[in-house]
Amino acid sequence: MSKEFTVSIPVQYRDLDPQGHVNNAVYASYLETARVDYLEDVLEVAAADISFVVATLEIEFKHPITKGDDPTVALWIANLGESSCTMEYEIRVDGTVAATADTTMVHIDPDTGRPSPLPDEVRARMEPFENVDPSG
Repeated sequence: MSKEFTVSIPVQYRDLDPQGHVNNAVYASYLETARVDYLEDVLEVAAADISFVVATLEIEFKHPITKGDDPTVALWIANLGESSCTMEYEIRVDGTVAATADTTMVHIDPDTGRPSPLPDEVRARMEPFENVDPSG
């Protein structure tokens, strides 16, 4: 059974726009926080040693998030390729999806900066998070 990785992210005052909503640019930071936590916790890779780069990022906004909310970011692997993967996300508040997103992550060789195949141990740790059905 595939599973999702979740992390709670507190809304900070600095995250808000003049209307009291979390600014659209901050959503990407929430995704980054979840992604880095996933790489550190699941892949057991220190942040300084992460060999993934974001190739694409797409966010669809559904509902605003405000200061009193307690958002949770869920992520899973939608597609695990040879040297890349697609991560999908839901930012949820009280069970309601506030935004959906996806990133294409490319594994790179730190010496050359070029795409490189996912190491077997990385692939093995990512596979349990592949092909999650977020609707249950």
